[in-house]
Amino acid sequence: MARRKMVAGNWKMNGARDANASLVRDIVFDVKRFPDIDIVICPPAVYIDPVGQMLSGSSVQLGGQTLCEQEKPGAFTGEIHGGMLKDIGCSYVIVGHSERRALYGETDAVVATKFLTAQACGLQPILCLGETLEEREAGQTEAVLARQLAAVIDAAGVEAFKSAVIAYEPVWAIGTGRTATGEQAQAAHAFIRGQLAQANAKIAGSTRILYGGSVKADNAVALFAEPDVDGGLIGGASLKAAEFLAICAAAQPQSQ
Repeated sequence: MARRKMVAGNWKMNGARDANASLVRDIVFDVKRFPDIDIVICPPAVYIDPVGQMLSGSSVQLGGQTLCEQEKPGAFTGEIHGGMLKDIGCSYVIVGHSERRALYGETDAVVATKFLTAQACGLQPILCLGETLEEREAGQTEAVLARQLAAVIDAAGVEAFKSAVIAYEPVWAIGTGRTATGEQAQAAHAFIRGQLAQANAKIAGSTRILYGGSVKADNAVALFAEPDVDGGLIGGASLKAAEFLAICAAAQPQSQ
């Protein structure tokens, strides 16, 4: 059975009420053209609820960009509990994005804990893995991916990936305009799937692995055509309705 493609938009720290309303309106208006893919939007936390209300009745699902690693609510000022995301309509949450790892010091262990907490709160984690330019040039890509993935498998078990998504995001291609070639993306995705397969071949075959790294309408078709690329985690291009919808079109299976 073929894996269902997914296109997830990560707005990062962007948005305003009027701009959000216009963007979501344009996406929802056109989204019925893509019945065979899953579409997720991950706005900044303060906009999740109003965006969710605008998505009501559409097939577009809602996600958070991060969550607190604490399993129970409490005295953690400024943090957002996974149960809160679930309560306002989120189905997914991004975990371990490279910006969280690099800018906010999230270690592999913290990411693994957040993965576990997300699932305990009824959310599907979108687990981000990826190497820096220095690591790639040093030939360490596979070692980095293996280490980041193993931290989660060791903590949660491979069975946890029945309700999780992986996103391969080469750090050197995020917001830089540089994009991994289809061959580079496929090689990384195949390696990640192979790591899962060592623990459970069936789960490896069914787990969706998205590509994230300057995906645009003009490169999405080639990227999504690779056998182990199951869609995209989209950054800047998710802030423009026409661009985002074109990427969704690239993911939508063509009728035979």
